[in-house]
Amino acid sequence: MLKVENLKVRYGAVTAVKDVCLEVLEGEMVSLLGANGSGKTTTMLAIAGALKAVSGKVTFKGKDITALSPERVLRNGIAMVPETREVFPDLTVRENLILGGFIHRRKRQQSYQDLEQMLDLFPVLGERQGQLSGTLSGGEQQQLVIARAMMSRPKLLLLDEPSLGLAPAIVHHIYEFINRLRATGLTILLVEQNAKMALQNAERAYVMSLGKVAKKGRAAEIAASSDLEALYLGG
Repeated sequence: MLKVENLKVRYGAVTAVKDVCLEVLEGEMVSLLGANGSGKTTTMLAIAGALKAVSGKVTFKGKDITALSPERVLRNGIAMVPETREVFPDLTVRENLILGGFIHRRKRQQSYQDLEQMLDLFPVLGERQGQLSGTLSGGEQQQLVIARAMMSRPKLLLLDEPSLGLAPAIVHHIYEFINRLRATGLTILLVEQNAKMALQNAERAYVMSLGKVAKKGRAAEIAASSDLEALYLGG
């Protein structure tokens, strides 16, 4: 479904991602692992169109999307949930979700059905749909930004650090919801620093170090690898 070939991304004079290659098959959850500064989020942002590649190619369902704007990437079926968990704090949960489906605003009946589906899938959002989103807990806001992204009806969901800053019990809860989404046939590319949690849930993984893919393989094989810690430390 997604193919990244020899991707190179710079921030000014600094090359943050160098010749990254990866693939995600339809229906898979693939994890992109690595320490802070390894290039994980930069790769994700380039796929989403939020950063422009210096060179390389991003193909989605056979179409070259390398030069597309974030809006056009979204319209092609890729939605991203950033690590910042940004909600519209002065809008209700329901209003946040409605905004997530804005690109389908002309299909009102379908958008209403999507909204009800998200409120059913994430029960706490259904219970608090009239509550201002800025008053939600961190775990509840994480559920909201995932559900809001789903309102665009993506074929591929890019998840950036969904466990960041959350208590272990809440992280487990968030991954339960992620796996519910997977059960619907959704394809997921997951960026995580929580390697254990990511490898327990993904089929395959890529480990990044210093802007490059340093290791790739089945998640179970990566988890059992003796050099995983060294890669995280930049070895």
